[in-house]
Amino acid sequence: MTASNFRLARLAGPILFVCLLAAAPSGLLAEEAAEAEAERLDLRTAILLALDNNLGLAVERYAPQIAREQVTIARSEFEPTLTGTVRSRVSQQSSAASTLDGAAGPRSEVSDARIGVSQKIDTGAVVSVSTGMVRQETNSTFSTLNPAYDADVSLSVRQPLLQGFGAAVNRANRQRAEIGVDRADYLFDAEVLNVVLNTELAYYRLVFAREQLTVRRLGLQLAERLLEEARIRRETGVATSLDVLQAEVGVANQRSALLLAEQAVSDAEDALLALIGQFDFDRAIGTVEALLPEPVRPDVEASFRRARDRQPEFLATLALVDQLELDLVAARNGRLPSLSLNGALGYSGRDGTSRGAWGEIPDREGYNWQVDLALSVPWGMREGRARLRQAEASLEREEMRLRRIEQDILVEVRSRVRTVETAMERVQIAALATSLSEREYELELARFENGLSTSRLVLDSQRALDEARVSELQVGIDLQEAIARLHRLEGTSLERFTIANR
Repeated sequence: MTASNFRLARLAGPILFVCLLAAAPSGLLAEEAAEAEAERLDLRTAILLALDNNLGLAVERYAPQIAREQVTIARSEFEPTLTGTVRSRVSQQSSAASTLDGAAGPRSEVSDARIGVSQKIDTGAVVSVSTGMVRQETNSTFSTLNPAYDADVSLSVRQPLLQGFGAAVNRANRQRAEIGVDRADYLFDAEVLNVVLNTELAYYRLVFAREQLTVRRLGLQLAERLLEEARIRRETGVATSLDVLQAEVGVANQRSALLLAEQAVSDAEDALLALIGQFDFDRAIGTVEALLPEPVRPDVEASFRRARDRQPEFLATLALVDQLELDLVAARNGRLPSLSLNGALGYSGRDGTSRGAWGEIPDREGYNWQVDLALSVPWGMREGRARLRQAEASLEREEMRLRRIEQDILVEVRSRVRTVETAMERVQIAALATSLSEREYELELARFENGLSTSRLVLDSQRALDEARVSELQVGIDLQEAIARLHRLEGTSLERFTIANR
């Protein structure tokens, strides 16, 4: 491996390509020229397209939005509530019950209106302020004010003292919703990283498929050239019909390999388009190449720290633990009896006009107040205790799962690092194997041209060279895939391509 850029396209066999360039037909050159003229698609652009167009990611984008709406719902519990009522009623009696009714057929008309506002505060108390006006008119001769107007202003407070008391329990639902937003964002980030990884893998596999296709095309050209030479040698009496037949079989095998390579290219293009195109399978993918800096040997400890600090799944589990801790706070409070202190204070005024009734309120001559305690204790309190045990078990289970995830991350990091290191060594070994196969093929071809070898041996040597080149391509792709999977595990895939999280 060189100290310069690590490029998988180098593995396609430049020496073999130079040998066949002069003999290559115009159709092959025209096809490669058309591909070169197509729009180049680099890996970063492919990832950006996937992040914008991937259908699975588009579905997952709704989860953070839904979580944010849940925060609004939780906060609305502590927003003021405006209330208002307007009523009117008439009572007409057919006859008087006594002379004290003041009329032969007592009749009364009552209209009242009330408006108020109430709000829950962090202590759990509900504070209400209201005001109202009542107009009463009667045909009774004993009524001193007719019509009579009653106005009042009142303040009431209901404060839980056991269940529902305290800022911690009353803020829990709101804080849980806020943590839910973070958790939804983490899970969405995980889907983003999955899309990035899948796009990387699809891109690398397309690179491999196209480079393999190049190798198969060049292999077919070699086989056809060898067949032509075998036929010429048979005409001159140097080769036999068996040599020609072996060369024909070699051409047929190369055509079969070429067909499979073309199918692999089409499948790889469809797989990449499915990630970046949203059903746009007729879109042409231009030149692709895995041109990346030479990989640096990873460090287990550094990779583990990054994975533990940045992996979205781990962070989402941490957020879930925080939510369950809030659930435990609420469950501990929920097992307490319901005891509330209620208080109310109101001032009122009465007059023959509405203005006069309002005017009497500041004098505070008419007033009322009330204080009471209300207690409610469920028989046996089994529900509250069961919910507490349920919350404790859920929290302990998730904490245990968090420790297991942390352990799994360490094991997976160690495995991924070893995979990268192994792939780096395999790349060097595969390059040596390809170099050896190239020399063996060149030697066998020279012996054939000098009448010292047979077409079968040349075909075997060519087949070994093709397989060595394909193997080297595959090993290079394996290395890039291993690096991509390690970055996914670390949660650093976006930073690797300098892409901001969207």
